[in-house]
Amino acid sequence: MMEFDPTVPKWTQIADVIRTRIADGTYPPRQLISEVRMEQEFGVARVTVRKVTAALREEGLIVTTPGMGSFVTERRPGA
Repeated sequence: MMEFDPTVPKWTQIADVIRTRIADGTYPPRQLISEVRMEQEFGVARVTVRKVTAALREEGLIVTTPGMGSFVTERRPGA
């Protein structure tokens, strides 16, 4: 489990980790970003994970399909 900085919201710290994994290819395009796995990996509540996915969706890093889940978006050339 991750050790959190108490001066920064947990969801922000988790979003940073997921952003890094997307940028370095750990999570390639079309990779499922599982809320349940995030809850388990980081030991946080679903509401915290939902803030993470909302932020990443707003940044265009993931897309959420109802009934299917959240997936890493395709990288754009030059992005």
